[in-house]
Amino acid sequence: MRDVAIVGFSQRQEKVFDGSPTCVEQLVPMFADIWEETGWTKSDIDFWCSGSSDYLAGRGFSFVAAVDAIGALPPVMESHVEMDAAWALYEAWIKIQTGHVDTALVYGFGKSSAGTLRRTMTLQLDPYTVTPLWPDAVSIAGMQARLGLEKGLWTEQQMAEVVARSMTDAADNEWAIRKGATTVDVALSQPMYADPLRRWDCAPVSDGASALVIAAADSPALERLKSTPAWITGFEHRIEPISLTARDLTTSEGTAAAGAAAGADGVDLAELHAPFSHQELILRKALGLGDDVRINPSGGALTANPMFTAGLNRIGEAASEVQAGRSKKALAHATSGPALQQNLVLTMEAR
Repeated sequence: MRDVAIVGFSQRQEKVFDGSPTCVEQLVPMFADIWEETGWTKSDIDFWCSGSSDYLAGRGFSFVAAVDAIGALPPVMESHVEMDAAWALYEAWIKIQTGHVDTALVYGFGKSSAGTLRRTMTLQLDPYTVTPLWPDAVSIAGMQARLGLEKGLWTEQQMAEVVARSMTDAADNEWAIRKGATTVDVALSQPMYADPLRRWDCAPVSDGASALVIAAADSPALERLKSTPAWITGFEHRIEPISLTARDLTTSEGTAAAGAAAGADGVDLAELHAPFSHQELILRKALGLGDDVRINPSGGALTANPMFTAGLNRIGEAASEVQAGRSKKALAHATSGPALQQNLVLTMEAR
């Protein structure tokens, strides 16, 4: 296996983008951030891979239009996944492992405010038995939370503790949408949104884009790198059945398996992609994270959850902590699909 490091990261998270910018207008300034951070140029990138969804964009082949942000010349090697850009990162990592490329830039984008997100997400459910009933994403998460409460696996107090910590930690995050020091009592006083989920138990609808660069240890471009690498030590993902009745919604076997394969033991920090407060409790148990592990110092998805980039953001935020010397071994998690159906885990360290 080739050693691969995360060397650059940039993001944008907004409640609603001013006006109606195209995906290209979202991405161009982030690519500029990447060049400034790494000291590289477009010519240093061997492979480009994106994550997005035409269902969300409301236009056909929006991911092809996004390639305009890269530029027409010289021609580039490019690919795309129809899901969170964290999975585009996995494809890019595999591409480097094959030896076909040495460097890759991964990006994702999504404008959730253009429609009704909780209804749009219904389209990812089983098209024969579930989608015709139109259960929305928040209601499905509410059923998951209720199952855990009825089983005694967590309490509303614990869910509120997740909310309060997330918002407080996000106070200094310039890209967080819902943030500010708060308390458990204030979180519990929020109006019920989808019983038993209160408004703050659910991630805010968010627009956003992000970009991340990885490189192999033997890449010539590393000799000119300005930033500090965060070395990937484990990378795996798992998928569980799409049927909501074919798995236990109060656990995440896929996360547990991916975490074991990626080497989750011994991490001191974890960025978990949990769009609902109770899902963080599920993920922490699945990954065996103790009280000594810092969880979502950025505030996590509860403070901003742009579709198709929130998972990549967890990886970028964790890498930033490693690069800054605030973590010796960090873990990042991304999810896609209803009720934690698909899960990806990445671990990283400094050298």
